[in-house]
Amino acid sequence: MFEAFLLAALVILVVLAIRPGKTAVFDNPVVIHRPGQYHATLAPQLDLAQNFIEHIARQFTESGLHAGDIATQYFEVHAGGQYLLAVGFRSGMLYFQAIMPLLNGADSHYKTLHRFSGQVMVDLPLTTPLGEQDAVILRAAVESAARQLQISCLRLQE
Repeated sequence: MFEAFLLAALVILVVLAIRPGKTAVFDNPVVIHRPGQYHATLAPQLDLAQNFIEHIARQFTESGLHAGDIATQYFEVHAGGQYLLAVGFRSGMLYFQAIMPLLNGADSHYKTLHRFSGQVMVDLPLTTPLGEQDAVILRAAVESAARQLQISCLRLQE
């Protein structure tokens, strides 16, 4: 009887060992498009950033009418986890990209985010930069939204 049990266990182990495993399923990025307001591309599992993005868009819109473009600015956000956020303003619309920080070798947070943001914004080049005043207003909107939501947001320098 013991031999039959041992043989059955061995057969089960062999079957489990040679059975193909499940392939990993990679989630797609979340894309949120609010016509006339903002466009956001969020890495998988970063849908929690949506509330923060909506607060930023509201703060920036309330600060006045902005007719020109603002160069992309980069932030490190700590809100129930860490992620990187890029915010730019092109043709009257805010553009957001959020990714999880990936460090490969000497690659920094900023370089990772800058590369991703550049890929998303490649079709939206700066046409009429407004200068530092509107960039300051955009940074103030990000900081104000972070304070309202009680999250930590650090601007990444180039």
